[in-house]
Amino acid sequence: MLSCKQASLLMSQALDRRLSFGEKISLRLHLVICVGCRRFERQMAFLRSACRDLFEKS
Repeated sequence: MLSCKQASLLMSQALDRRLSFGEKISLRLHLVICVGCRRFERQMAFLRSACRDLFEKS
């Protein structure tokens, strides 16, 4: 089982590269049980979207 630190690292890496099948499964399993990491994942998605919108308007 991944720790929250490992899960957050994988979520960050997933923004820059494709995760392996094993990494994806491990991350999904962790997210099923960890509310804090699910929130972190949503926050990262929001920030990425906000930054994309900001730079598209510039």
